[in-house]
Amino acid sequence: MNAPTDISMKTNEVLRVELEVLRREHRDLDDAIHALVEKGTADQFTMQRLKRSKLRLKDKIANLEDRLTPDIIA
Repeated sequence: MNAPTDISMKTNEVLRVELEVLRREHRDLDDAIHALVEKGTADQFTMQRLKRSKLRLKDKIANLEDRLTPDIIA
């Protein structure tokens, strides 16, 4: 069996907490990107790295939301 961090083993409550943490991290990255743009102090490499991290978080958020949404057969 996989390690306890396997997402299929987590309860919905734990997934919801993890989802909120990821959303907060996503907002924080968004704020950091906007602050760097406003100041004009960010180099291109830093901006790409931050945006890539933000996209990774967005994918994780979408994955957790899909797991929490029940399958409805239309």
